[in-house]
Amino acid sequence: MRILLDECVDQRLHLQLAGHDCQTAAYAGFAGFKNGALLSAAEEARFDVLITTDQEIPFQQDLSTRTIAILVLCAQTNRLAALRHLIPDVLRALDGIQPGQVMLIS
Repeated sequence: MRILLDECVDQRLHLQLAGHDCQTAAYAGFAGFKNGALLSAAEEARFDVLITTDQEIPFQQDLSTRTIAILVLCAQTNRLAALRHLIPDVLRALDGIQPGQVMLIS
């Protein structure tokens, strides 16, 4: 699965997602892209999932026609130490998430 890590997510999280093609927004060339532009660029680049800590994306964007799925990580901070305990749930979610779907992981 092709996964894009939003800029708000600690970039070291990609090391926890072995077995997936996981890139940071900066590495993919999307640094500075905001929500709608980021989603469009990610879809055009054929990413399957965006992982973010931005809990507002589902309310700010019309996701009904999107082909990319979104995992929203809900933790006290966006630092790796706070996100690491969510990884087992993230990996389970990746097994079943569908295009256009939003899942909150907390």
